Amino acid sequence: MRLHEKNKKHSVPLRDPHQDMLAGIRELAPEIKAHAAEIEAARRVPSDLLERLRSIGLFRMFVARSHGGLELDFPAGLEVIKALARLDGSIGWIATVAGASSLFVAASPPELYQRIYQDGPDTAICGSSQPGGTAERVADGYRVKGRWPFASGCTHADWIGGFCIVTENGKPVPGPQGKPLLRVVALPARDWEIEDTWHAAGLKGTGSHHVTLRETLVSEAHFFDLDAAPRQSGPLYQALRQWLPLVHGAFSVGMAEGTVDDLLALASTGRQQLYAAVPMRESEIFQYDLGRISADLGAAQAFHEVQAASHWRHALAGTLNDEDLMIEGARSATWLAATCVGIADACFALAGAGAVYDSSPLQRRLRDLHVAAQHAHAQQRQYVEIGKLALRRSAGHAG
Repeated sequence: MRLHEKNKKHSVPLRDPHQDMLAGIRELAPEIKAHAAEIEAARRVPSDLLERLRSIGLFRMFVARSHGGLELDFPAGLEVIKALARLDGSIGWIATVAGASSLFVAASPPELYQRIYQDGPDTAICGSSQPGGTAERVADGYRVKGRWPFASGCTHADWIGGFCIVTENGKPVPGPQGKPLLRVVALPARDWEIEDTWHAAGLKGTGSHHVTLRETLVSEAHFFDLDAAPRQSGPLYQALRQWLPLVHGAFSVGMAEGTVDDLLALASTGRQQLYAAVPMRESEIFQYDLGRISADLGAAQAFHEVQAASHWRHALAGTLNDEDLMIEGARSATWLAATCVGIADACFALAGAGAVYDSSPLQRRLRDLHVAAQHAHAQQRQYVEIGKLALRRSAGHAG
């Protein structure tokens, strides 16, 4: 089935897009869980499951209404990501990519945005934010070449993008603050080569391979600047970088919720561990640890919800494009990743020896959350800038 036919098939208007998406996810939950082992083994999401995700609106949730998208309020889109991450790590990560990529390309010029969505709003987009390529300025545009890592979802993408260092005569062109100028190149997936490199400890089903462009002449029309003035109207597109840490945070929280679900399901089977006097659910040791885990999860849920609501208020007011808000988002993503990894570690330990088997969802949750916490948005080093922000604000209050 061709892309435009596929999009046309799934573009029936929804009565309440957000609630209909959540209802569709609930209906899809048994199928997602049944595919978990297959997703891991194949290192990608099966095509039939992807079509189901496409049909409930995953790839169009943050696409502009002017192009047939749902343009969900940002907190509503985060609920969708959390709901999918709660079911499966790789599916949840694909959902974060779907959301973030739609926001990325909203920064592109109208002509490129139209080209990307010319066959409908259900276009799957992925890319790599690492500057793995160079774009040498030439008369007809740019001569591009490079190799980009972590292109999650590239095996099912319709369009792929990558950050390039802009060069002239082989030397980087200076950009803001004297750093090399970066631009994003976006091309149909057929123009990229995929290297089978995603053999990883977790998030195995995300297909996060390297993508490559051999030296290729690319016109200016396929480039855009992420920090350009908003190209699309509406609060969702007022600023882009500020949203990304919160998307990562939604994944962490959804995964932690799913991990606790899995632990509770295990306890409900009446399992009694070796040398234990009573079944898990009757053990006060288990109940104590579960209580602590529950408190950590509640704190994570509340922190993420408050941060998302704060950012959305700024977006509605037109004040989201603020470096301090970028740091606030990083604070939430960093703390949430560490907290949710701690929840997964604790659940895995409580489950006992049975959790070590591939058949246990708890070991998969553990691996997926640890791998996700390695992402740049969740790195502990960001606490340096967070601490500096606290000092600046303290000095401001003192003055």
